[in-house]
Amino acid sequence: MMKSKKIKRIAVTAVLILVVYLLQCTIFPSLEIAGIKPNLLIIIISSVGFMRGPREGMITGFAAGLLTDIQFGELIGFYAVIYLLIGYVNGLFRQMYYDEDIKLPLFLITLSEFMYGIVIYFLMFLLKSDFDFLYYLNRIIVPELIYTIVVTLVLYPFILYINQKLEAEEKRSASKFV
Repeated sequence: MMKSKKIKRIAVTAVLILVVYLLQCTIFPSLEIAGIKPNLLIIIISSVGFMRGPREGMITGFAAGLLTDIQFGELIGFYAVIYLLIGYVNGLFRQMYYDEDIKLPLFLITLSEFMYGIVIYFLMFLLKSDFDFLYYLNRIIVPELIYTIVVTLVLYPFILYINQKLEAEEKRSASKFV
């Protein structure tokens, strides 16, 4: 019985990653503002990390990153490693996470988006001798971060709802065995 709950959680998380990925690739490009769109995958990866812990955050990050690598990446594994690390770091905050408090999730998603922008800049632009960091910070990192925060305020309650439903079902299932 417990195994079926785990499989259900994996399936729900996989569907969530896929739906968010498809939204990011299909609908959100038409909602770009000045060439900027939010990073929905960061929202999902961070949320799974601090809601479920480092292991599930890493797995979610790796899966989302692999999808991104296959679609957009020049190197398979580039985004997978970045997102895996984001999932892991967010998972370290699981002990501090409470469903009722949105401040920690907003802070962690903001920090994750900012660090993602910095890492992408250093690995994609600086190594190609593009030294205009302030331009990249002001035109890409900060606007994407703000857009991601706004979308987080809409998407996060939905992710929280799904997690609460899965946890309630897992607790009911576990109490049957006690």
